[in-house]
Amino acid sequence: MGYTKDTIKGVGWVGFLRIFTRGISFLRTLILARILTPSQFGIFGIAILATSLLEVFTETGVNVLLIQEKDDIKKYLNSAWIVSIIRGFLIGSIIFLSASFVSSFFKSPDSRILLQLISIVPIIRGFINPSSVKFQKYLEFHKEFYYRSSIFFFDALVTIIFAFFTRSVLALVFGILAGVILEVILSFLIIKPVPYLSFNRDYLFKIFHRGKWVTLGGIFNYLYYNLDNIVVGKILGATSLGFYEMAYRISLLPITEVADVVQKVVFPVYSKISEDRERLKKAFAKTLFFISLLSISIGVMLFFFAKDAVFILLGDQWAPIIPVLRILAVFGVVRSIFGSTAALFLSVNKQEYVTAATFVSIFGLIITIVPLVLSFGILGAGISALIGTLLSVPVFAFFSYKVLYGKTN
Repeated sequence: MGYTKDTIKGVGWVGFLRIFTRGISFLRTLILARILTPSQFGIFGIAILATSLLEVFTETGVNVLLIQEKDDIKKYLNSAWIVSIIRGFLIGSIIFLSASFVSSFFKSPDSRILLQLISIVPIIRGFINPSSVKFQKYLEFHKEFYYRSSIFFFDALVTIIFAFFTRSVLALVFGILAGVILEVILSFLIIKPVPYLSFNRDYLFKIFHRGKWVTLGGIFNYLYYNLDNIVVGKILGATSLGFYEMAYRISLLPITEVADVVQKVVFPVYSKISEDRERLKKAFAKTLFFISLLSISIGVMLFFFAKDAVFILLGDQWAPIIPVLRILAVFGVVRSIFGSTAALFLSVNKQEYVTAATFVSIFGLIITIVPLVLSFGILGAGISALIGTLLSVPVFAFFSYKVLYGKTN
C-alpha cells in the first residue's frame, strides 16, 4: 500500500495547523512584546524551564509506543491514562514544592508565584484522553487540525485579554491553563474510545520498557535545548534571559516549524514501511531534500534581514537580540536538517540513536557554554548552541547510514 498521497495530505493539514498556531503564537508574541517587558518574559522563561525539565524527566514514551504499535491501541488506553495521571500529579507537586528553590537559584523572587500557579497545568494535562494520538497514528490530520487549532486559539485569546487588562506576566499562565482545560474536555467529547481507571500490569511494563530510551532521550534533548537558557538566566539574569528567549523564538520558529510539520507526518508513515528498506530509503531521501530546501531558504532570509525583522516586528527595546538572532538562524537550519533523522530512528525502534546523537550535542554545549556566555553574553550562548549542533552532525549521519544501508539489530 502506498502512503505518498496520505503523506502529502498529512503534510498539508499539519502545515495548515502549524501556520495557524504559529501565526497566532507569533502575533501573540508581538502583542505581548509591546505590553510586557523583557524582564517579565525572562520570569516566565524561568517557570517554563522548571516545568519542561520535570516533563522530560518523567516522560514515559506512551505516544511513541502507541504510534509504533501495529495492533489496535485500545488495549493500552487505560494503562496509558493511569500513567499520565500519576505523572501529572508528580510533576505538579514537585514544581509547587520547589518553587522557592528555583526562584532563589535564578535570583528571581517574582517567579515563585508563577511557578506555584503553573504547577496546576501538568496535573490537569494528565487527564487528557490518550486516544488523541490516533490522529497522528492513523494520519487523520484533518481532525487534529480542528482539535488543536481550537485549543490554541482559546489559549492565545485568554492570554492576550489578561495581558491587556492586567499588564502582568501571569496572563501567560492563565492562557496555558485555559487551553489545557479545554483540551481535556474536548479529548473526551470528540475522541473515542475513552479510558477508564483500570490498568494491566503487562501493558504497564511494556510502556515503561519501550519508553526508557524515549525518557533518556527527552532528558538529553531538554538539556541541549535549555542548558543555554539556564546558564544565561543564572549568569546574566532574567532580563538577558528574556532577550535570549525572544531571539530563540523568532529565529527558530519559522525554520524548525518546517521540519516539525514534516516529521510529525512521516513518523507514522516510516513506521508502516519500516520493514521495507527500499521504500524507507526513498521516503527518507524525499523528506530530507524537502526539509533542507525550505529550511535553508528561510534561514538565509532570516540571517540577512535580522535587523529589519527585529525593529519592525518587536520594536527598539529588543535591539540587543539582533546578533544572536543571526547565529540562531544558522543553528535552526542545521537542527532542522539533521534533526529530521529522529523520525527515521524512532520508526525502526532505535530510540537510542536519537539519545546518543543528542548526548554528543550536550557535550559540545557543556564544554563551551559558560566561557562563551562570560565572554560574549547572549551571543556566546547562541554560538555554544551552534557548536553543539555541528558536533552531532557526523553522529546523525552515521546512524542514518546504519539504518538505511546496514544492520539495525
